[in-house]
Amino acid sequence: MAMPVVELHVLEGHNPKEKQRLGQALTDAVRFVVPANPDLVTIMIHDMPTENYYRGRTQRTPAPARPDPKLIIKTYLLRMEARDLAKARAMLDKNFTMTFPGTKPMTSLEELIEWSKPRYKFVTKTYEGFDAMQSTGDASIVYCHGTLQGEYHDDSSFEGIRFIDRFEVIDGKITKQDVWNDMAEVRVDT
Repeated sequence: MAMPVVELHVLEGHNPKEKQRLGQALTDAVRFVVPANPDLVTIMIHDMPTENYYRGRTQRTPAPARPDPKLIIKTYLLRMEARDLAKARAMLDKNFTMTFPGTKPMTSLEELIEWSKPRYKFVTKTYEGFDAMQSTGDASIVYCHGTLQGEYHDDSSFEGIRFIDRFEVIDGKITKQDVWNDMAEVRVDT
């Protein structure tokens, strides 16, 4: 069984939670290639004093850690479900777009609300998982999946409808949301 060891040198200044996220991400990165049990992957993070680091003949300081994209998306979804639209809107990039099944890209939460009004009275989500990764560009990608439940305008209820949402996050702001679900297929069958 593989027992990989990764040593990482970072400039001091990252807090324990940021280092834990880094250790978890490195463990996952190793396991993406090496068939190792996570308990057998060793990550050692060495803090380098900033006064000992120079690049281009200039002493440098570390950039702040990026916010956890999963936490950003979980917070956004909680705010949307609570209909705290002002706080949810504040999490969106100025160029935000979202696409739901059968729609053209929308750019505002108000467009989403207008689009959904004739479809159902309300909908809530039960989350089965969140997965995050870094794209080759600047965006962090977050997928969440689970089931939808709610009520149609005829007072009939629905539940157990599968969904997947894909988000892009850049510099702590949500830039894109793509949504896939089985709502239309379930509605046709009832």
